[in-house]
Amino acid sequence: MDTDVVIVGAGPVGLMLACELALARVRVRVLEQRTARMEQSRALTLHPRSIEILDQRGIVGRFLERGVPIPTGHFAMLDTRLDFSRLDTEHPYTLFLPQARSEELLEARARELGAEILRGHAVVEIMEREGSVALRVQGPEGLRDERASYAVGCDGAASVVRRSIGIAFPGSETTLTAFLGDVEVAEPPARPGSRVGPHGGVMVVPLGDGGYRFVVFDPRRMHADRSEPVTLDELRSSVQRILGTDFGMRDPRWLSRFGNATRLAERYRAGRVFLAGDAAHIHFPAGGQGLNVGLQDAMNLGWKLAAAVKGWAPPHLLDSYHEERHPVGRALVRNTEAQIRLMDVSDPGLALREMMSDLLGIEAVNRRLAGQISAIDIAYPPAEGASAHAWVGKRAPNRALETGRGAARLHELLHAGRYVLLDFADDAELQAASEAWGDRIDVIQAKVAAPQTDLSVIDALLVRPDGHVAWASDGERRTTRLDGLRAALAHWCGHAR
Repeated sequence: MDTDVVIVGAGPVGLMLACELALARVRVRVLEQRTARMEQSRALTLHPRSIEILDQRGIVGRFLERGVPIPTGHFAMLDTRLDFSRLDTEHPYTLFLPQARSEELLEARARELGAEILRGHAVVEIMEREGSVALRVQGPEGLRDERASYAVGCDGAASVVRRSIGIAFPGSETTLTAFLGDVEVAEPPARPGSRVGPHGGVMVVPLGDGGYRFVVFDPRRMHADRSEPVTLDELRSSVQRILGTDFGMRDPRWLSRFGNATRLAERYRAGRVFLAGDAAHIHFPAGGQGLNVGLQDAMNLGWKLAAAVKGWAPPHLLDSYHEERHPVGRALVRNTEAQIRLMDVSDPGLALREMMSDLLGIEAVNRRLAGQISAIDIAYPPAEGASAHAWVGKRAPNRALETGRGAARLHELLHAGRYVLLDFADDAELQAASEAWGDRIDVIQAKVAAPQTDLSVIDALLVRPDGHVAWASDGERRTTRLDGLRAALAHWCGHAR
């Protein structure tokens, strides 16, 4: 093989996956057709769960240094914003950080870990062979053939990987468009944010460097073809009509039109080939979710693919990527379709918006939508026959612990990207039972630093490399606990050594 895993596409999703694989010492090569990173940023924010997974790998500080935390998010540009500050996370905010900067940081990390990133190399065809994947690549020196054990398409909506391997991409075509402009202004807005009225909607976002992004939903222009170039005059005219001023717009940096085409790949896996990010799901960019769901796809897939490369993954582990992430993609396209419907600025549409905004003022309603959009509430269904403990499949809480290594929070124990077994009962038999999987898990004797936390009732906790709970025990008989642990280890970690 030329390498273990080829990733097609060096956007944030492909780079996040490269980081995960290289962390596990898997040989990984990223092939990107562009010769340089894009300076324009389609996405501007990282959501709480995305920040958590960066924290779980020990690199969140790099992002926090460059970004600005904002305690709220939005749903369909409604007046009442989503309150992230009440979420059960150490990162209860969305982090304003343009996509170009996120890509820069992820690429630096991937290279630190030894990933190979080749720009100006376009994959033109991909085929699965017996025991490998064959790729035809157009590089600076012409066409060449490569082979890898696995391949992942992170190459966007028009994915060559998805089309080559024959994965269907059902959904709907573009029926309406909106547009954006990154510009300088002579008169900075007194109150950035969003406004929707009978003439349309505008979201105003300060970019932090003197520029502003205007995202415009103009009913007069919503049937413009997506390929029609946006002009500064169009941007000025729409913003003037909707907000009453164009703020003295000048010097456009980027003007772009986007549509509501919505599609979800029928499968996220075809043999040795996988899809992640926009190659697997596209939608109207409502709520800033696309980049974030893609990063979380990469986190889910990375450790599973590394286990397969190393030869110890149980047969079902790679299938669990589709089983766990496809429903998340389905929920994503559904909620973005709902947000499009809420952008109706007819009189009935504005009445519905007012009603929904009032409902978001109810704490429980706001919390539910905030949990969905931020991905904090995502839980994976337990495997058939697995422990029915309420925590299985959910995010493990990042609580303060006292361990033999000193004080630590759970996320710090996940930096190596391995399973972590937390033994709160000082159970020598539990530790002995896990020794046969010692090359895949870290067993840590721990105590909860704050006795009143939710972890104080747990005897033992097996945490997956992505921070989700694989198995938990609270007060079970010892034999039951040991049997449950062995079953969970066999299910998630494969055969013992």
